[in-house]
Amino acid sequence: MKKYKLAIVGATGLVGRSFLKVLEEKNLPIENYTLFASQRSAGTKINFLGKEYEVQELNENSFDSGFDFALFSAGGEISKKYAPIAASKGCIVIDNSSYFRMDKDVPLVVPEVNFEDVKNNHGIIANPNCSTIQAMLPLKALDDKYKIKRIIYSTYQAVSGAGKNALDDLKNIDGKEPLKKFPHPIFDNCLPHIDSFLDNGYTKEEMKMINETRKILHNPDLKITATTVRVPVSNSHCESINVEFEKDFEIQDLINTLKNFPNIVVLDNPEKNEYPMPILANGHDEVFVGRIRRDDSVKSGVNLWVVADNIRKGAASNAVQILEKLITTKI
Repeated sequence: MKKYKLAIVGATGLVGRSFLKVLEEKNLPIENYTLFASQRSAGTKINFLGKEYEVQELNENSFDSGFDFALFSAGGEISKKYAPIAASKGCIVIDNSSYFRMDKDVPLVVPEVNFEDVKNNHGIIANPNCSTIQAMLPLKALDDKYKIKRIIYSTYQAVSGAGKNALDDLKNIDGKEPLKKFPHPIFDNCLPHIDSFLDNGYTKEEMKMINETRKILHNPDLKITATTVRVPVSNSHCESINVEFEKDFEIQDLINTLKNFPNIVVLDNPEKNEYPMPILANGHDEVFVGRIRRDDSVKSGVNLWVVADNIRKGAASNAVQILEKLITTKI
């Protein structure tokens, strides 16, 4: 079996370190790993797969040695500059930033949902937004069977999705330290404000969910609205998703459809107070779905509560799953 060379860009960040953790759990045929980061983090020593790696500074010549794949999670500006360089050297880049997601020539991929889209890649594959990824599994399962007419997203997003400075803000319990990330305290508070505001009154995060959902489901006219909220939870995003269908459904049939979809765990037992929660999703790659109930305000609607680890399935694990399928699947 061929052995591959993998570059990891942004190896010292939250998602970068999660790349390494997920890769340690896999048994991929990779013989050479090289870790890259900014000048500030270059020289950092990281123990990985029983070996100590020294993080190298990323530069224009970093991909000259001929990598097969690269996992990027170092921000949009880094991806903008270096992903095309890597691709030009024959490396397939799986990019976790938002920079390429809506590029018509770049596939936006959730492996369980639309992996076949990778066949149209030109050396760059985009990893969707964390809040979009977890929604796609249940929505794809239900769209295939009942045809989605409209989606209403309301998200309750964990602080880890905004990085280390945001986690520091969450620990700022007494408010005595200057805020590092948020415009208001996040401890004991909720912020209906993720990313910057746009002229239409939505935030970039809300428009990401709307536009990325349409692209992944191959439905550019799908009616979607979203409100995204940052909540004082350290990890794992929660989403209330209201879906209206073209076709009617039986609720048990809908639940069975979700149960039979890859990497969905249905946890829905109100009598025993069993439903998805962040503390259950942390550290897992599955998407947990519960509070499944008919929306009687429309002809054919359902409410779902969807929870997933935003650093793993919402970022690192999804990217590594793409890598794994690229290696193991001929497409």
